Amino acid sequence: MTLKVRISDDMKSAMKARETARLGAIRLLQAAIKQKEVDERVELDDAGVVAVIDKMIKQRRDSISQYETAGRQDLVEAERFELDVLSAYMPQQLSEAEVLAAIDAAIAGAGVTGPAAMGKVMGVLKAQLAGRADMTEVSKLVKSKL
Repeated sequence: MTLKVRISDDMKSAMKARETARLGAIRLLQAAIKQKEVDERVELDDAGVVAVIDKMIKQRRDSISQYETAGRQDLVEAERFELDVLSAYMPQQLSEAEVLAAIDAAIAGAGVTGPAAMGKVMGVLKAQLAGRADMTEVSKLVKSKL
């Protein structure tokens, strides 16, 4: 079952169960996927859908931090709920040991050292770890290793 089909099935089950908050979050996700497909005139595969979900998760995290700063707990709760719904569609996250092993392999594979190689190493890692690890954390780890 593809990710888009799973999302569609979950939307139908949320409708039947009358879960309005969950239904709203899933509809936002479907709208974002459809918008990306229309903008780029392509049919998104699972990797493309994961990229859309990852972007939406980053937006939710940013919104949560801003709402907490502003003292809007009601909005924080709504964003956290959407974040939980979106996170359910992400692939299994890698452990820190697995991420460190991937970083070491990418650095060795690139055959370069020093801060100037950061872009080359991150390019390799982004293709391998997209959706399975927080790329900002991976970037920090790569910078410390180089």
